[in-house]
Amino acid sequence: MIRFLGISFYLLTFIHIGFAQNEWSNPKTVAWEIDSLHGVMHVKKRTNPPRAVRLGNENIQAIYEACGRAPLAVIANHTSRVPENQGRNAPHLVDTLLSLGMDIRKVFAPEHGFRGDAHNGAHIEDERDATTGLALISLHGKLRKPTPEMLADVRMLLFDIQDVGARFYTYLSTLFLAMEAAAETGTVLVVLDRPNPHGHQLAGPVMEPQWTSFVGQIPIPILHGMTVGEMAQMINGEGWLANGVTCDLIVIPCEGYAHSDRWFPSIAPSPNLPSDESIALYPSLCLFEATEASIGRGTQHPFECVGFPGMTSGSFSFTPEPIAEAAPYPKHEGVLCTGQSFKELGQHWIEASHGFDLSLVANYARMWSEVYPDQPFVRAPSSFGRLSGSDNLVEAFNRMNKTVIALPDWTSELILFHTKQTPYWIYPLQR
Repeated sequence: MIRFLGISFYLLTFIHIGFAQNEWSNPKTVAWEIDSLHGVMHVKKRTNPPRAVRLGNENIQAIYEACGRAPLAVIANHTSRVPENQGRNAPHLVDTLLSLGMDIRKVFAPEHGFRGDAHNGAHIEDERDATTGLALISLHGKLRKPTPEMLADVRMLLFDIQDVGARFYTYLSTLFLAMEAAAETGTVLVVLDRPNPHGHQLAGPVMEPQWTSFVGQIPIPILHGMTVGEMAQMINGEGWLANGVTCDLIVIPCEGYAHSDRWFPSIAPSPNLPSDESIALYPSLCLFEATEASIGRGTQHPFECVGFPGMTSGSFSFTPEPIAEAAPYPKHEGVLCTGQSFKELGQHWIEASHGFDLSLVANYARMWSEVYPDQPFVRAPSSFGRLSGSDNLVEAFNRMNKTVIALPDWTSELILFHTKQTPYWIYPLQR
């Protein structure tokens, strides 16, 4: 079952704007444009919302109407602020709902923790919140999925986390496993929806089932173009949960959002995505994590640069050093790396109709082979496979000849995925 709350007035506003001002287009009739060279489907042009987008967590009335006095658990982190555009100075959603007398029993925390200050992959222990006294249960420690015992005393589960729209960003996996747990226990899942910074484009290969992991739970492209609310509907509708179960789902949507909109979060979603540029570059640079190249972890420019030791060409140098809450053990720690800064490229992609390019990884594989001809560029083949999700991409980088790496064409996969995703859209594609 899928329900929308707090949307009746919004739909009237939506229809009025659509016909009176011609700001919106029907998402099922607007065609994507295709950049086959880079394997991207994208909007015709980027747009700016005419007024501030209202996130699902700001619709307190709809949340209260959905949950009332029911016992709740909340999946949240440091981005769960109301209103989000006031940054970390804004009250936390949990505090806001408690002040209204809502019955929150516990909080589940994803990767990077409840406060968002743990580095990637960090094992996070359960604890108790000093302010509220609520139990903080880690979903990135011993468990990745709430157990039936953990949900036994709650009726509803609220999900409010800022995602960045990339398949391997683990908050999507946390949503997937929460839906599965909710379906198995009869718990209602409420998604407080948010814009996707990459909602204007689809890119990269669709994940093949043999590469299923916590950095890829479902058969979607690297960039899927959907909000978490839309994705939750697709997970239900496509029967992707274990044994084909579906959860009782409520989506409280954003207001005033179109996929073509330029929108970036006011609060950094994780320690190594501190800027709009890093978020724009992240999907194209993440595969470097499984290679010998550094993407700047342990510097002030994570996911804004690439380099490796011993490279003689390149216009940008950096030396990774430990940063406790972001990169305690950075790759090539204390060693000078030379390569490129991609900050300007990130700035361009923020404005452009699309921005995704895995040939950046292929180019560095070639440059590595010129410096280290007898050493493999991919240092963690299984990790590279899980991140890419594609046997063809893995094979392209495993070939002995690194002077030319021919990337596979996944455009047809994107077109097929697009036909599947369209019924689950909540927001128009092009403003």
